[in-house]
This record gives sequence, structure tokens and C-alpha cells, in this order.
Amino acid sequence: MTSAPARPSMSLKLRLSLGAALLAAATVLTSSILYFGLNEVADRLDTALASERRMARYATASTQAATFLVIASEAVQAGLPTEVRRERILQVVGQLQETFTLLHADVEEAVFSARALGIDGQSRYGTQSLGIARMEATLDQTVRGLLTDTQDTERLRGYIDSFATSFDPLLGQAINTERLFRSEILSGIEALRIQLAWMALGIALAAGLSVAAFYFGLVRPQFYRLDAVRSAADQIGRGDFSGVLPVSRLDEIGQLSQQTNRMAAALSDRQAKVDAEWTQLNEIIATRTKELKQANARLEKTDEDRRRFFADVSHELRTPLTVILMEAQIGRQSIPAAADAFATIEARAERLNRKIDDLLRLARSETGQLALACVPVALDALVASAIEEVQAELDNAGMTLDLVPFRETQVRADPDWLRQVLVSLVRNAIRHARSGEKLRIAPVVQRTQAGVSITDNGPGIPASRQYQVFERFSQGAGATSAQGFGIGLALARWVIDAHGGEISLQSPLPRSDALGEHPGLRITILLPAEDAIADA
Repeated sequence: MTSAPARPSMSLKLRLSLGAALLAAATVLTSSILYFGLNEVADRLDTALASERRMARYATASTQAATFLVIASEAVQAGLPTEVRRERILQVVGQLQETFTLLHADVEEAVFSARALGIDGQSRYGTQSLGIARMEATLDQTVRGLLTDTQDTERLRGYIDSFATSFDPLLGQAINTERLFRSEILSGIEALRIQLAWMALGIALAAGLSVAAFYFGLVRPQFYRLDAVRSAADQIGRGDFSGVLPVSRLDEIGQLSQQTNRMAAALSDRQAKVDAEWTQLNEIIATRTKELKQANARLEKTDEDRRRFFADVSHELRTPLTVILMEAQIGRQSIPAAADAFATIEARAERLNRKIDDLLRLARSETGQLALACVPVALDALVASAIEEVQAELDNAGMTLDLVPFRETQVRADPDWLRQVLVSLVRNAIRHARSGEKLRIAPVVQRTQAGVSITDNGPGIPASRQYQVFERFSQGAGATSAQGFGIGLALARWVIDAHGGEISLQSPLPRSDALGEHPGLRITILLPAEDAIADA
């Protein structure tokens, strides 16, 4: 099935950009109209508030004028002396004049703001200023008459009556004019609000029609085409490459459809090649699996032969050692003169017997089976046994051992494994800290734990390598890294962990704990104390 040839089309990006530009222009136009409309409303509201402020000042002037009339009438009626009359009247006049000053400032501000309204608007506010000036003149004339040096009551009351008949009409005219201004301003705000409402309604209608035309004429058809591309992609994702997308336009979606069709064809070809390669790979995997099983069987047989060899060697060594021990014991009892020699032979044979036990334990530990025979162990006796085993090596190395006395402390442990750990740690110190010439073994007693610390005067271990020293196959740096034979720190940690204890190191040591000028190293072993176990 072949699809109809695609016709050239305007770029989808260009069409979407034009539509977005039209919507953006409409948005800008709407925003501009609203902005300028709101600014106009704000200006008119400010004008209305200014009118309200002037109305409040006119009300204040009316109250002050009434107060002036009352005080002046009382002063004249009471026949007060001129100086007393002056003092009372001028106090009220000062407040009234201050109100006139504020009214002049308000009217000047209104005249300045009315420049946009033209000469007519400015002249209207100028009329208000003229009315205020007339009120000021009336007040000034009345005050001059009341402050003349006379006690003629009729004459003074004439000044007061003249002020009352002249001032009130002027103030009333100013207030009425200001009310007219305010009414006009409020009417203008209402008219502007109606205009803005109709404009907003028209803009909303136009925007709705534009969005509908943009969506149904441009966006929605593209959704259908994109849904077809998505369905084809899902079909390809399920491994079905037979679908063909129709390409009716050569815009971006049409090009995407063409690329999808080409991708489906390429994936179909690639799938056939992958199936063939997968079949070949399965054959190779089956062959390699068979070879690995055979190699694993050979390794298991080799490991079994090695463990059997250790067991056979240990058995073969134990038989002559048993004979040597028996003969040494008989000789020591039968020939008193050679008792010391036979005792030495017996001690060396027992030490060699322990070496055989160590060899068997090492062989078993490599299988992952660490069999412990935990019993109460006195630390002092165990440390003494370990030191006896390595004393000759300490002497040959020229090292001085500082043994801190142990009190009667017992731990729960396998004595053979724990002795071997202590011997190994001392030998490590001999191997790596020989140049420091000093070694200290001290007890460590806590509330629920007890153990041993071994401190040397060697070069220590850098902080960057301390996390490695308890890993299997990890060796120290320097010329002594490959010397000696022992269970190693990795197995020592394994043994202590199997006992439920802790092993840790510290390097460099604080100067107060160091044995010399070198950084030094302290390894501490802690095991559950027998007293704590009994209490629990």
C-alpha cells in the first residue's frame, strides 16, 4: 500500500509562531488598554480625592468662621478692652488664615493638574481661588474693624454682621462649586468604567474567537497527527515494525513521520541480524558454560586435595611428635642428669604440635568454617604463653618488651585461636617496628569487655591506608612487606569478630602514649569479659 504524495506546506514552526505572535499582539493590546484605562481611572480618583480634601477644608473654614463670630460677638457684647478683644480674636483668626493658606495650595495644585483639561478647566479652578481671596479680604476687613480702639458696641456689631452676610454666601458658593466638580469627576469615572467594561468584553470575545480558530484550525489537527506518530512508536516499541505512517504534508510532523517509517524499516532489518547473532551467542554461552563447569570441578578437586594434604601432613607429623614427647618424658624421668635436655625437647615438641594445630586451623579458615571452642581464658596466662613463643624472635630483633602486669581477668574465647592472634600481632610488630626497639603489651579492662593492647615504636600506618590493613591480601609498604608467615590482620579480625569482640588500631599515637620519637602503632583487642557474661 502506497500513500499519496506529500504536498509542500508552510513550516509548522512558522504557523505556530504566527499564531503565537497574533495572540501576543492581542495580549499586548489588551494590557495597554487596561493599563491606560486604569491610569485614567487612578488620575480621576486622585482628582476626586483632592476635591474631597478641599471640601473637608471648606467645612473646617466654616467651623472656624462660626467660632470667630461667636468669640467676636461675646467680646463685643461683654465690652472687653481693646487689648483683650484683640488677643481673643487673633487666636481664631490665625487658625482661619492657616486654613485659607492650605485651600490656596490645594486650588493651585488643582489648577496645575487641570492643564490636561484646557483653559476652561483651569479657569474654573481659578474661580475658586478668587472666591477664597474674597473670603480672606472679608475676614481681613472685619478684623481691622474689630481691632480699632473703640468701645462703640453698635459699630463693632456692624462689622460682625457685615462679615456674616458677606462670608457665608462666598463659602456656600465655593462649596457648591466644589460639589459640582466632584459630581462631574465621579460621572466621568462611571462613564470610563462603562467604556472599559465594553472594551474588555469585546477584547475577551475577540480573544476567545482567536484562540478557538488557532486551536481548531492549527493545533488540534496536529494532535491527531502526533497521536498517529505515538501509536507507531508504541508499535515499534513492542517489536512490530510493519506499520507505515501516512505523510500528507512535508512540515516538521510530516518529516518526523518519514523518519519514523525509515527507522521502522532499519529496525526490522536489524532485528533479523540480531536474531541470528543471538542464536550464535547462545551457542557460545552454552559452550563457555560447559567449560566453566569443568574448570570449577577441577578447582573443587584441587581444593579438596589441598585440604586432604594438610590433614595427611598433620597426621604424619603428629605420629613422630607423639613418640618424641613420650620418649622425652620417659628420658626426663629415667635419666635425672639429662632432665633439662629432655625438658627442652619436650617443650619444643609441644610447640611444634601447636604449630601443626595452627596449620590445620588455617586450612579450615580458608573454607569459611571457623570452629571455636570458647572457654573461660585467663589473659595473663595466655599472654605469657604467646610471649614465650616469640621471645626468641624478640631477642634476635633486639627489641625490649615492656609487659604491664595483668590482673586476674578472664575472657570468653578459644585459647588456641586467641594465642595465635596475639603471636601474629607481636610478629607483625617485630617485622615492621624493629627499628623502634620497643614493644609494650598492656591489659585493657572495661565494664563488659577486656582485652590486650600491643603498642610499638615503629613508623605507624598512614591514615590513608588504615582502612586497608584488615583486608585480605593487604600488605604493608616498605622492605618488610613480604616477610614472615602468620594469619595476617584480616584473619585476626575475622577471629575476633567470630568471638563477638572488637579489634582496632590507632596511629600515630599521642605523644603521652608513644614509646619514642616514631609515630608508633597501637592495636587493641577487646573480648566479652567472663565476669560480665556471668552477670548477664
